[in-house]
Amino acid sequence: MSKENGFLRYNRELPSKRNVEERVNDYKEFVNRYPEETLHQQSNRCMNCGVPFCHNGCPLGNIIPEFNDAVYKKQWKEAYDILVSTNNFPEFTGRICPAPCEAACVLGINQPAVVIEEIEKHIIEIAFEKGFVQPKKTIIRTGKKIAIVGSGPAGLAAAAQLNFAGHEVTVYERDDEIGGLLRYGIPDFKLEKWVVERRVNLLKEEGINFITGCEIGVNISLQDLHNNVDAVILAGGSTVPRDLAIPGRNLKGIYFAMQFLKQQNKKVANKTINEGNINVANKKVLVIGGGDTGSDCIGTSNRQKAAQVVQFELMPMPPKERNEKMPWPSYPMLLKTTSSHEEGAEREWSIATKEFIGNDKGELTGVKTVKIEWGNGGFKEVEGTEKIIDCDAVFLALGFLHPEHQMLQNVEVAINERGNVQANEKNYATNIPKIFAAGDMRRGQSLVVWAISEGRECAKAVDEYLQGYSMLESKDTSLISQFAMV
Repeated sequence: MSKENGFLRYNRELPSKRNVEERVNDYKEFVNRYPEETLHQQSNRCMNCGVPFCHNGCPLGNIIPEFNDAVYKKQWKEAYDILVSTNNFPEFTGRICPAPCEAACVLGINQPAVVIEEIEKHIIEIAFEKGFVQPKKTIIRTGKKIAIVGSGPAGLAAAAQLNFAGHEVTVYERDDEIGGLLRYGIPDFKLEKWVVERRVNLLKEEGINFITGCEIGVNISLQDLHNNVDAVILAGGSTVPRDLAIPGRNLKGIYFAMQFLKQQNKKVANKTINEGNINVANKKVLVIGGGDTGSDCIGTSNRQKAAQVVQFELMPMPPKERNEKMPWPSYPMLLKTTSSHEEGAEREWSIATKEFIGNDKGELTGVKTVKIEWGNGGFKEVEGTEKIIDCDAVFLALGFLHPEHQMLQNVEVAINERGNVQANEKNYATNIPKIFAAGDMRRGQSLVVWAISEGRECAKAVDEYLQGYSMLESKDTSLISQFAMV
């Protein structure tokens, strides 16, 4: 790195954003790019530490100090080559990853961490602008056929790697567009869909086959797929939402978060909406669940011009700074104020929802809540704190339980106690020969960056299964295991 000791000279600085009053009127991304000098300064903050814990923090094992150094030196092709050696889709992770690498940044011990995620996004966008991003052409084909179920980040990463290894890859997607969560889950204001389409078009140019409108277990069986290929990868995600089984759950106006978010993605894309229209204009909205999906519901509600948005969280309010229970470099569970919160929402913690209240037409009119106190044995209700809060729409953003099991009909793929597909930790193989699993379908609900990592590692395992060896890249697990915090 530079001899200027940038971490002493410059403070952490995030890119500017379009102001709230402007951005809530559309669904476009609103985070601006750095000026060239600011990008230069921020990359210079990287200390090139002797033991870069950011490698450990990143599930992909991204080679972060090296690409920061290349950015500082304005060696864009080198920065790009370093970045894509471990990450197939930095344009996705640079926008929607919660950046566990930054939580593990050594500078973060006593200063704000390096803005690794933003630097990553800038590298890939500059690479596209300069024409560095070109389809990877495979010279030799193996003649082996692989079917991948699901076109989310895990499925796409596995497809990209296995196609490059020379196999014939076909990706099956039940929706009408490729991308899974990236296409119909992440709001456009966080990830505009031209970004997804740009990458999918590259994958098509590389020779990957995509089939949409094909739902395994509905219009094609897993058994038929299994019979006609050399390997199957199950990468369908964890899509069964956690429900809230309390009185009044059947009232009109209560939705799972993904019903709302997926429909809005379709509206932005000018797609036909076959299910009932969800519109919260001038309504009082309650979001139950404090994670990123709940935050996405807030941002979408604000853009639909809701009269009021309130978010409930069952857990207590997290601390604003690390404490002894979350030492560096572990990923800290801190209070997170997202861009959607900035746009307007009331937030309440340690609140339990006891009942949905409705009128004689079966329409939601409010929720009965109670404050709770947490202790070693769980939580208990605080006496005298019950109340009814008026609301017209509720979005349940409580996470996901497991993948949908109907796709496994007639094939006895083992399921673990959590309802996920059971697959070997090292080679991603299920109990059925030729069938592998990766991503949220195997590990449970997780991060986009973990899904890409799983897809890459599973691809290497499948390549070894088919060929007896593999030249595909793999993250340096020796370094990770040596310094991992357990």
